[in-house]
Amino acid sequence: MNTRYQVPAVEAHGPSPGLAVFPLTGGRGVRAAGEVGLTTRAIWEGVLEQAVREGEDVYHLELSDVTFVDVAGAGALAAAAGRLRDGRRFVVCRPPAALRRTLDLLWPDQEGIEVTVS
Repeated sequence: MNTRYQVPAVEAHGPSPGLAVFPLTGGRGVRAAGEVGLTTRAIWEGVLEQAVREGEDVYHLELSDVTFVDVAGAGALAAAAGRLRDGRRFVVCRPPAALRRTLDLLWPDQEGIEVTVS
């Protein structure tokens, strides 16, 4: 993935959450910073769709700089993981605690998602 996605963090009513996504150096995947919510969901879904199309066995999502992922963003991740071929998976590295809890609660048996906290 050679594309950098970013939503500006300024609106007419003041600052709003943004999401920046950068290719991982030395591996397949991306590093994201910001929040996944209503204003940034299209970026998040685009990243996930591209990951599904790329066909890598393991695709890393480094989320240590992501402060929040809403339930729709978690659902988009689960849906993308459901479209992966057998044996392929997303490795979600250091996600926000709320994302881990949401995945555990709503998609506990999703085989296409591996969450690491270290």
